Amino acid sequence: MIGQQNGPVLLVGHSYGGAVITQAGNHPDVVGLAYIAAFAPDEGESPGGITQQHVPEAAPHLEPDSDGYLWLKAGKFHESFCQDLTSDEGLVMAVTQKAPLGGTFGDRISWPAWANKPSWYQISSEDRMIHPDNQRMMSTRMNARKVVTLPASHASLASRPVGVAALIHEAATELAR
Repeated sequence: MIGQQNGPVLLVGHSYGGAVITQAGNHPDVVGLAYIAAFAPDEGESPGGITQQHVPEAAPHLEPDSDGYLWLKAGKFHESFCQDLTSDEGLVMAVTQKAPLGGTFGDRISWPAWANKPSWYQISSEDRMIHPDNQRMMSTRMNARKVVTLPASHASLASRPVGVAALIHEAATELAR
Protein backbone atom coordinates (compact mmCIF):
# COMPACT_ATOMS: atom_id res chain seq x y z
CA MET A 1 0.00 0.00 0.00
CA ILE A 2 2.87 2.37 0.71
CA GLY A 3 4.15 1.99 -2.85
CA GLN A 4 0.71 2.77 -4.25
CA GLN A 5 0.75 6.27 -2.79
CA ASN A 6 2.04 9.27 -4.69
CA GLY A 7 4.28 11.14 -2.30
CA PRO A 8 5.27 10.88 1.34
CA VAL A 9 3.38 8.57 3.71
CA LEU A 10 2.50 8.90 7.39
CA LEU A 11 1.82 5.44 8.82
CA VAL A 12 -0.66 5.13 11.68
CA GLY A 13 -0.85 1.95 13.74
CA HIS A 14 -3.16 0.85 16.54
CA SER A 15 -2.44 -2.05 18.89
CA TYR A 16 -0.48 -4.78 17.06
CA GLY A 17 -0.52 -2.46 14.03
CA GLY A 18 2.18 -0.48 15.82
CA ALA A 19 4.57 -3.41 15.41
CA VAL A 20 3.63 -3.53 11.72
CA ILE A 21 4.40 0.16 11.12
CA THR A 22 7.58 -0.12 13.18
CA GLN A 23 8.99 -2.48 10.54
CA ALA A 24 7.11 -1.24 7.44
CA GLY A 25 8.08 2.33 8.28
CA ASN A 26 11.58 1.68 6.94
CA HIS A 27 10.17 2.06 3.42
CA PRO A 28 11.78 5.15 1.85
CA ASP A 29 8.41 6.83 1.17
CA VAL A 30 7.42 6.72 4.85
CA VAL A 31 8.18 10.05 6.52
CA GLY A 32 6.61 9.53 9.93
CA LEU A 33 4.80 7.19 12.29
CA ALA A 34 1.83 7.70 14.60
CA TYR A 35 1.17 5.11 17.30
CA ILE A 36 -2.31 4.86 18.79
CA ALA A 37 -2.21 2.75 21.99
CA ALA A 38 0.19 0.55 20.07
CA PHE A 39 3.22 -1.68 20.28
CA ALA A 40 6.49 -0.02 19.24
CA PRO A 41 9.13 -2.74 19.64
CA ASP A 42 12.84 -2.01 19.58
CA GLU A 43 15.42 -3.97 17.59
CA GLY A 44 15.21 -7.67 18.50
CA GLU A 45 12.09 -7.13 20.60
CA SER A 46 8.59 -8.57 20.11
CA PRO A 47 5.13 -7.41 21.18
CA GLY A 48 4.86 -10.50 23.38
CA GLY A 49 8.11 -9.63 25.13
CA ILE A 50 6.86 -6.12 25.81
CA THR A 51 3.58 -7.51 27.14
CA GLN A 52 5.46 -9.61 29.70
CA GLN A 53 7.12 -6.51 31.19
CA HIS A 54 3.78 -5.29 32.57
CA VAL A 55 1.05 -7.84 31.90
CA PRO A 56 -2.23 -6.12 31.03
CA GLU A 57 -5.37 -6.65 33.09
CA ALA A 58 -7.22 -8.38 30.23
CA ALA A 59 -4.52 -10.98 29.49
CA PRO A 60 -6.51 -13.79 31.19
CA HIS A 61 -9.44 -13.07 28.84
CA LEU A 62 -7.46 -14.02 25.72
CA GLU A 63 -7.67 -17.53 24.33
CA PRO A 64 -6.33 -19.13 21.16
CA ASP A 65 -8.53 -21.15 18.85
CA SER A 66 -7.51 -24.41 17.17
CA ASP A 67 -5.80 -22.48 14.35
CA GLY A 68 -3.74 -20.32 16.72
CA TYR A 69 -5.76 -17.11 16.39
CA LEU A 70 -5.99 -15.16 19.63
CA TRP A 71 -9.52 -14.10 20.60
CA LEU A 72 -10.89 -12.04 23.45
CA LYS A 73 -13.64 -14.06 25.12
CA ALA A 74 -16.93 -12.58 23.91
CA GLY A 75 -18.32 -12.22 27.43
CA LYS A 76 -15.20 -10.33 28.53
CA PHE A 77 -14.69 -8.20 25.43
CA HIS A 78 -16.43 -5.02 26.60
CA GLU A 79 -14.64 -4.86 29.96
CA SER A 80 -11.30 -5.80 28.39
CA PHE A 81 -11.16 -3.77 25.19
CA CYS A 82 -13.64 -0.90 25.24
CA GLN A 83 -15.02 -0.33 28.74
CA ASP A 84 -15.48 3.38 27.97
CA LEU A 85 -17.98 2.67 25.18
CA THR A 86 -21.57 1.56 25.61
CA SER A 87 -22.34 -2.11 26.10
CA ASP A 88 -24.04 -2.16 22.66
CA GLU A 89 -20.90 -0.74 21.03
CA GLY A 90 -18.85 -3.31 22.92
CA LEU A 91 -21.10 -6.11 21.70
CA VAL A 92 -20.70 -5.02 18.07
CA MET A 93 -16.91 -4.91 18.50
CA ALA A 94 -16.94 -8.33 20.22
CA VAL A 95 -18.87 -10.10 17.46
CA THR A 96 -16.84 -8.43 14.71
CA GLN A 97 -13.39 -8.70 16.33
CA LYS A 98 -10.50 -9.64 14.06
CA ALA A 99 -8.28 -12.02 15.94
CA PRO A 100 -4.54 -11.84 15.29
CA LEU A 101 -2.48 -14.96 14.83
CA GLY A 102 -1.05 -15.57 18.31
CA GLY A 103 2.39 -16.42 16.95
CA THR A 104 2.85 -12.93 15.55
CA PHE A 105 3.34 -11.63 19.09
CA GLY A 106 6.67 -13.46 19.08
CA ASP A 107 7.88 -11.82 15.86
CA ARG A 108 10.93 -9.67 16.51
CA ILE A 109 11.65 -6.32 14.89
CA SER A 110 14.87 -6.17 12.88
CA TRP A 111 15.19 -2.38 12.74
CA PRO A 112 12.62 0.01 14.24
CA ALA A 113 11.66 2.82 11.89
CA TRP A 114 11.00 5.08 14.88
CA ALA A 115 14.76 5.11 15.49
CA ASN A 116 15.26 7.34 12.44
CA LYS A 117 11.85 8.77 11.55
CA PRO A 118 9.68 11.25 13.45
CA SER A 119 7.04 9.60 15.59
CA TRP A 120 3.98 10.52 17.64
CA TYR A 121 2.33 8.42 20.35
CA GLN A 122 -1.10 8.32 21.99
CA ILE A 123 -1.22 6.54 25.36
CA SER A 124 -4.53 5.15 26.64
CA SER A 125 -4.34 5.55 30.41
CA GLU A 126 -7.17 3.05 31.05
CA ASP A 127 -5.93 0.43 28.55
CA ARG A 128 -6.45 -3.18 29.62
CA MET A 129 -4.89 -4.73 26.49
CA ILE A 130 -1.48 -2.98 26.35
CA HIS A 131 -0.51 -1.91 29.85
CA PRO A 132 -0.20 1.90 30.09
CA ASP A 133 3.25 1.51 31.70
CA ASN A 134 4.41 -0.35 28.59
CA GLN A 135 2.97 2.42 26.42
CA ARG A 136 4.80 5.07 28.45
CA MET A 137 8.07 3.14 28.17
CA MET A 138 7.75 2.74 24.38
CA SER A 139 6.79 6.37 23.77
CA THR A 140 9.66 7.61 25.96
CA ARG A 141 12.40 5.52 24.40
CA MET A 142 11.36 6.41 20.85
CA ASN A 143 11.66 10.07 21.79
CA ALA A 144 8.28 10.78 20.24
CA ARG A 145 7.80 14.32 19.00
CA LYS A 146 4.56 14.46 20.92
CA VAL A 147 2.94 12.12 23.41
CA VAL A 148 -0.73 12.54 24.26
CA THR A 149 -2.31 10.64 27.12
CA LEU A 150 -6.05 10.17 26.84
CA PRO A 151 -8.31 8.76 29.56
CA ALA A 152 -9.30 5.92 27.27
CA SER A 153 -9.59 2.18 26.88
CA HIS A 154 -7.73 0.28 24.18
CA ALA A 155 -10.45 1.46 21.79
CA SER A 156 -9.37 5.11 21.95
CA LEU A 157 -10.05 5.48 18.23
CA ALA A 158 -13.75 5.01 19.01
CA SER A 159 -14.01 6.50 22.50
CA ARG A 160 -11.77 9.55 22.02
CA PRO A 161 -11.84 10.16 18.25
CA VAL A 162 -11.28 13.92 18.49
CA GLY A 163 -8.08 13.53 20.53
CA VAL A 164 -6.75 10.74 18.33
CA ALA A 165 -7.57 12.62 15.13
CA ALA A 166 -5.93 15.78 16.50
CA LEU A 167 -2.65 13.94 17.09
CA ILE A 168 -2.68 12.39 13.61
CA HIS A 169 -3.55 15.76 12.07
CA GLU A 170 -0.71 17.44 13.96
CA ALA A 171 1.76 14.80 12.72
CA ALA A 172 0.55 15.13 9.11
CA THR A 173 0.67 18.92 9.26
CA GLU A 174 4.18 18.96 10.68
CA LEU A 175 5.42 16.48 8.09
CA ALA A 176 3.85 18.45 5.23
CA ARG A 177 5.97 21.52 6.02
